[in-house]
Amino acid sequence: QVQLVESGGGLVYTGGSLRLSCAASGSIRSISTMGWYRQAPGKERELVAVVYSSGSINYGDFVKGRFTISRDNAKNTVYLQMNSLKPEDTAVYYCNGRLWVRGTVAPSDWWGQGTQVTVSS
Repeated sequence: QVQLVESGGGLVYTGGSLRLSCAASGSIRSISTMGWYRQAPGKERELVAVVYSSGSINYGDFVKGRFTISRDNAKNTVYLQMNSLKPEDTAVYYCNGRLWVRGTVAPSDWWGQGTQVTVSS
């Protein structure tokens, strides 16, 4: 029904940058929120950033101005620009979309497959 496809992960060194992209496709009527979460080995999944349909944005406390989320509604795509990366940012990054699938009456959460981000010192 719906697919979220991520791209842009990889290996960088401390202080480097990466840009993640996530495109949603399928039987989508509308999208409420799109965002990024991450999960490091042995840790719980945590919010990185989310952008609402209104344009409001929330970031995880650890972001501290280093990451920027943006959204292209025409393309159903969300981006995450990550600068000043640190080794502790190493994790699998997952795209999330809360959206209405055509023919349904309530929004549902959909996840991408995850993309690995590794920051080496």
